[in-house]
Amino acid sequence: MGFEEILQTTGGFGLFQKLVLFGLTLPNVLLYASFCSFLFFQSDPERHCNTDWILKAAPNLTLEEQLNLTIPLEQNGSFSRCHMFVPVDWDIGTIKERGLNETTVCQSGWVYNDTMYESTIVTDFDLVCDRSHVPTVVKTVFFAGVLVGSITFGPLMESSGRLRTTLVSSVLLLLSTFVCGATPNIYAYIVTQFLAGLSIAGLRTNATLLATEWIEVNKRSFASCLCQLFAAVGQCAMALLVYGIRNWRTAQYVLGAVYSIVTLYLWWIPESARWLLTQGKLEEAKMLIKKAASVNKRELPENTLDCMLKAHEEKKVVSGVMRIIFTTNVLLKYWLIVSFIWFSVNIGYFSLLLNVGAYGLNIFLNQFLFGVSELPAHLLCIWILELWGRKLSLVLTLFASGVVCLLTLAFSQGDVVAVSVLVTTGKFFFTWARSVCMVYTHELFPTSVRQTAVSMVSLVSRVGGLLAPPLNLLAFYHWSLPIVVFSSLALLSGAFVIFLPETRSQELPDSSKEVQGNGNMISTKSGSVAKQTELDGKKSTKF
Repeated sequence: MGFEEILQTTGGFGLFQKLVLFGLTLPNVLLYASFCSFLFFQSDPERHCNTDWILKAAPNLTLEEQLNLTIPLEQNGSFSRCHMFVPVDWDIGTIKERGLNETTVCQSGWVYNDTMYESTIVTDFDLVCDRSHVPTVVKTVFFAGVLVGSITFGPLMESSGRLRTTLVSSVLLLLSTFVCGATPNIYAYIVTQFLAGLSIAGLRTNATLLATEWIEVNKRSFASCLCQLFAAVGQCAMALLVYGIRNWRTAQYVLGAVYSIVTLYLWWIPESARWLLTQGKLEEAKMLIKKAASVNKRELPENTLDCMLKAHEEKKVVSGVMRIIFTTNVLLKYWLIVSFIWFSVNIGYFSLLLNVGAYGLNIFLNQFLFGVSELPAHLLCIWILELWGRKLSLVLTLFASGVVCLLTLAFSQGDVVAVSVLVTTGKFFFTWARSVCMVYTHELFPTSVRQTAVSMVSLVSRVGGLLAPPLNLLAFYHWSLPIVVFSSLALLSGAFVIFLPETRSQELPDSSKEVQGNGNMISTKSGSVAKQTELDGKKSTKF
């Protein structure tokens, strides 16, 4: 008896599965909010050097008089943002009579004014002038953490299971969020962002994977699509959060408080029975399957469990998972193609997301529109995936995202409405493609190597996110360069999808042999027939 039949016996997509699905996908509302401290800030706020040294000579100077005496003027007649006159120990009369001529960089920090926030990492850590590149470094380090997390909470923790990996990631995210709000300098802040990225990678990947393995074949796309749907809600919530709380440290503490609730209830989520079976932990799997049947108010016949144990008692725990992936031709082909597709999708998606303030409209409005635009993408994905299948859905969304983004080149940067509409539409299709990719990736690889395979695919995809901030810097040479690069990658990856099989209505494979034996994956029924035909052929040959 296959695991899909066992799920059907326990109630299919019953109350148990719905509770597990909701509990594991809901945290995605919060994950994007982790970006808020380095996404919402003014990179070049109004400011001048702190020149309070002159107040020792004349404490009654007005601000305008102070600036006229201590700050040089730019060619356009405004006060310099990055330079000041060298302090002297003269009296105020001598300073006014002689004037100051020798300039230097700001020596005592900056005074900020007319900012839309109470406090940001830019104003708290003075990331301006010769340190204005640091926010880009922060974004890159965050995605480097996501990349490392794909390894740490994937291949290195394959034997730990889905649930334990999810819990460790959640606790680490909780701690890094609280510590981030209390960081005294930019170096400590960068460390916390690396840890946040690392934990987000582990939490999102394994939580979605765990939910997928508890859901029957006809509802399996719900896990990935609902995960993405809640992430879109999180983007809207992030815009509202920062709009209401203009202090980045306060926002971190609010997020930490909510993360603590998520971390507590995750302890009641069950481990994947499918994974337990592949690890030879039959009694633990049997107990969880009984629990699922009980919650769904189904009576599970004892002989059903006995059949399950008999079917799996001769299976050995899989070892050398990475070796299996790289030495199995079908799995290696899937991994290479899906990795490239994920890389292309992520570099386009995050290039648009991290450049939210550069499209002319209000940054809060743009971010909110970005989130709202994703909601129909995920809702449509749930329906279209079952109607059109994974393959056609992915091809169409990849081509659409590339073409729409390239259309922005037909407008000047001054056409803020047209550009904002096109980039929002492009992000809509990139989002849709991400949803399809997530479902597709979980279905292509067998249970015995799924966590490692998905994490290795995620590793490559994170490189796309890691390269998004540097790619956006190419706009310094010409604003169209980032768009041309990630749009071209989207179109190219869409062409590679034709080499993947269709997985709609297919049972999740449990071993690499099942993937090899049913490589075409046309349908569950036809796949079973193909398997039986192959077995019959082998028997005939042997005879």
